[in-house]
Amino acid sequence: MKFTDLGLHPTVNEALEAMGFEEATPVQEQAIPEILKKNDVIACAQTGTGKTAAFLLPIIHQIANGEGGNLNTIIIAPTRELAQQIDQQLEGFAYFSGISSIAIYGGGTGKVFDQEKTALTEGADIIVATPGRLLSHLNLGYAKLDNVKHLILDEADRMMDMGFNDDIKKIIEYLPKKKQTIMFSATMPPKIRSLAKVSMVNPVEINIAISKMAEGVVQEAFLVHDDQKISLLESLLKDKKDLRSIVIFTSRKVNVNDIKRNLRKIGLDADGIQSDLNQTEREEVLRRFKNQKLKILVGTDIISRGIDIDSIDLVINYDVPGDAEDYVHRVGRTARAQSTGTAWTFINQRDVYNFQKIESLISTEVVKRSLPEGFSEGPSYSSGGGERKSKPKNNNRKKKPHTGNKPKIKGQNSSTKGEKKIAYPMKKKPSND
Repeated sequence: MKFTDLGLHPTVNEALEAMGFEEATPVQEQAIPEILKKNDVIACAQTGTGKTAAFLLPIIHQIANGEGGNLNTIIIAPTRELAQQIDQQLEGFAYFSGISSIAIYGGGTGKVFDQEKTALTEGADIIVATPGRLLSHLNLGYAKLDNVKHLILDEADRMMDMGFNDDIKKIIEYLPKKKQTIMFSATMPPKIRSLAKVSMVNPVEINIAISKMAEGVVQEAFLVHDDQKISLLESLLKDKKDLRSIVIFTSRKVNVNDIKRNLRKIGLDADGIQSDLNQTEREEVLRRFKNQKLKILVGTDIISRGIDIDSIDLVINYDVPGDAEDYVHRVGRTARAQSTGTAWTFINQRDVYNFQKIESLISTEVVKRSLPEGFSEGPSYSSGGGERKSKPKNNNRKKKPHTGNKPKIKGQNSSTKGEKKIAYPMKKKPSND
């Protein structure tokens, strides 16, 4: 479906045309009409499907149609990086609509806090905020929220994982009861269902390829001991000088500097981002990477959903994520917008069990590559990996009766036929020059 068939405001279509976008993605095609009808919407779509535009475009349409005035829409995102990127995309889509917006997140100066306060009191049309920072403002009592007509929760599952469930509920208590609530999430765990029940009215549910990998991702894994990881990383990357952008994920922030330092020693252009950096430093590293002035970005899961770039060639999981869903988000950084990419995962003996859960989730057996010549043999990939310590058995304890297999969760996978012609409005915006 073309964007021009969705009935969007002329200024929205003008921006899309200037950015060169014509075809809506499946999640946009399903979500935009429901949001325009002012239904509550809960949408589950994998990363890289164009879901940010799916909620921004109809909101801009409604404000451009005269629904603006004071603070109209609050968008909540789990991290400052994601809040910034949503606001940047908003600038592009609203370029011809004259809509005001601001991103509100922690880590700024007192002057920045005052600017945020002005937006909340005098009324920017749209505010994009992290939960903690927004709640800090709301608790001070000056925010004017009477006119809020739309609440959007983006990456809702990640906010639950980060412990923001109570903060979200408190924010909702500050808002008018009569409003449209829109929730976008890459996965649909029980906490999301529970939040939807208390915050939404008869929501329309949209499911697009839940927990499935992008088709263009080549997934490979290496069975490797911890003391071999750095050497393996160096060995693999020294032959990949033709790649333009590489992201390395590690579960521990202490590893970020170690990986960065070792890669620099062999002449590779690498830098890292983790929570110890101040906001300016983090923004500068991300800016260099996005502009392809930096080839290798090393980081923790803080960036797994926060990089909006369509051309990442290689994603490396230096550690296996403990949550199988996090693997989907990490690997989802490559092969976005129907490009192609590669994902490598380093599996030590402790992580065998977790990686088997990942394979079960994505219904794919990932190819296990041999270690390069000169490396000693890594751990085996036997069932359970031999890494999980079990408690001594109590032979006197009664066994629970077998209750059969767990019920499968039904999901509606959208057809991807003809998807290669779809444009993904996730990156470009008109020049301000």
